[in-house]
Amino acid sequence: MSHEKKWWDLQLDTKPDFDMAMKRVYAWYEGEIIDRPPVRFSAHNAFISEKNSNRSWKNIEEKWFDTEFQVENFAESIEGKKFLAETFPVFWPNLGPNVYAAFYGCELVFEEVTSWAMHCITGLDEVDGLKLDMQNKYFKKLEEMTEYALSICAGKFMVGYTDFHPGLDCVAAWRGTQNLLLDLYDDPDGVKKAAEKSIYDFQKVYDHFDSMLKKRNQLSVTWMGIPSFGKMHIPSCDFSSMISEEQFIEYCLPILEKEVRAMDHNIFHVDGKGVARHTDAILDIPEIKALQWVQGEGESKPIMQWIPYIKRIRKAGKSVVVDIDKNELESFISEVEPEGIFLCMSSDSEEEQKEIIKRVEKW
Repeated sequence: MSHEKKWWDLQLDTKPDFDMAMKRVYAWYEGEIIDRPPVRFSAHNAFISEKNSNRSWKNIEEKWFDTEFQVENFAESIEGKKFLAETFPVFWPNLGPNVYAAFYGCELVFEEVTSWAMHCITGLDEVDGLKLDMQNKYFKKLEEMTEYALSICAGKFMVGYTDFHPGLDCVAAWRGTQNLLLDLYDDPDGVKKAAEKSIYDFQKVYDHFDSMLKKRNQLSVTWMGIPSFGKMHIPSCDFSSMISEEQFIEYCLPILEKEVRAMDHNIFHVDGKGVARHTDAILDIPEIKALQWVQGEGESKPIMQWIPYIKRIRKAGKSVVVDIDKNELESFISEVEPEGIFLCMSSDSEEEQKEIIKRVEKW
């Protein structure tokens, strides 16, 4: 694990309190608070805003690959804004959640707000033929987006890295989710071999983009918008919502332990109650500093039903990222201690955000 030795201020016009915000984030990483828990107003980091665009594209993929549009569209969307609390202006190059799998030969199919991978192997016996290609069009496009964003970001916004998913999420993209579920029974050794294949080059890929950012004085940050001066990563395994606790320990845990080993800060993305069944195993990994609890929609809301789960994570010494509705704030505050809590809520009104900050300060 690399131990960060430097602390620097990015001098952002959009984030004049950057230094204090980072101090709150670092206290949160350790389950502590300085003056209040960190708060992120997530709506501010949404950068799909095309009101000023008069461009046209032949197809949706061309739009995703339009580097100048993707970066400049974000830059235009934050003009004149001040990012309050622990909301940071972050542009992160994005080609969808399966892009890591695509580095090995999968083709991506693009839709308006996401993309998905076409399976590139018909059996696990083909895994040996998969090779990391740092010259393929997806890898090179992410490099291009990163470089272009770095060239215009000074004083305006931070540049992050894309969403990496090694492990069984990657294998599911290569093989297909239903096929992989059958493979767990038909070829368990093949699944383990494929999972090992997915993690083999992960640190090389991560360090490649991390180096691009650090050379230009950027922090380590991606889609969650929580930065680190060291190496920050968001491990996850959404596929695990479909397997047992025993299978998670056998197939996912060894890969997860390798995935987080070289990072300074890991925030595990718990995507709903299916993944939450593996919480005990996740909590046992010392390199994981925090968990992000995503309760989902419908009957999984409101947040108050998950208070015992959040307290369980805190009792284990891990911090928690919690997405709540602003109308739930009072109820939540009355039931949970502030240490180790990172609040995320949607609010577009600066006046309302300031009121929320004042309330959290009294927690």
